Amino acid sequence: MDAGDLQRAHYERIHDAYTAHYYDATAIRYRERFIYDWLFDGLDLDGRSVADLASGSGHNSLALLRRFPRAEVTGFDVSPSACRDYTRLTGRPSVECDLTQPMDVPAPFDCALVVGGLHHCVADLATALANVERLVRPGGTFLLVEPNAACFLEGLRRLWYRADPHFQAETERALTHEELAALAPGFAPARVRYFGGPGYFLLCNSLVMRVPLALKPVIERPLAGLEAAYNALPGRRPFPAFMARWRRREEDPHGSAGVRPTGFGPRLPRTGERPAVSRRTFSGLYPETFMGGPAF
Repeated sequence: MDAGDLQRAHYERIHDAYTAHYYDATAIRYRERFIYDWLFDGLDLDGRSVADLASGSGHNSLALLRRFPRAEVTGFDVSPSACRDYTRLTGRPSVECDLTQPMDVPAPFDCALVVGGLHHCVADLATALANVERLVRPGGTFLLVEPNAACFLEGLRRLWYRADPHFQAETERALTHEELAALAPGFAPARVRYFGGPGYFLLCNSLVMRVPLALKPVIERPLAGLEAAYNALPGRRPFPAFMARWRRREEDPHGSAGVRPTGFGPRLPRTGERPAVSRRTFSGLYPETFMGGPAF
């Protein structure tokens, strides 16, 4: 099996348990307060085309649509079960694909979103990020959330990845923001924030922490207060995760065509098979407050 096959088989096996724990009501409330509010702050994605990468069953797309109901969202995932559930849950199209394989992109999107997906692409991060560069039009936005390899707990996390069957240790690991930025010169990082305290582990990652679903509503309120206080700490070492907003460069460093050269790969659906890509300019995508918020 190659890396894509390993990831596909792994997530087919844990799909139901993963969805139950990572997208129950308490996990969604955690994401709303501590991830989505910062990630989407200052953006206007209504009428924009959005690629939800490593989309899973579609709950991140639903969060986006609650804020921007006129966004044109398409899911992308390596798992057939996830793609099926994505379309059923969101009513939007989904594409089964392996981000570590070159993709043929007939029309780029205004925005791409990935929540915990790139760290499953470590078999070929360069190709995965080249695909993201192709997926996002010049001037567009890339929103990402990933585990932070600079965290002081990283040594323990590596041991856990190898010991816990909920992880696929051969094809996933934590990342650093700097590592990703260096592999994606077509993007200009705009801002980054590090986060994650006790609520991140016990509410958002209850599956791997073996927290019973019935216990999560009981511990949610005290953990939310602790989480807000912990996230106020400075630096990146205390935090197991980071989120960032990047902007696609208008002048692409890979050449005048605006995308890296690519070989044959999975072709995205043509117009009519997914929502039509917006042709509007980007003047309304970034309000004047875009650069506010935490900085590097």
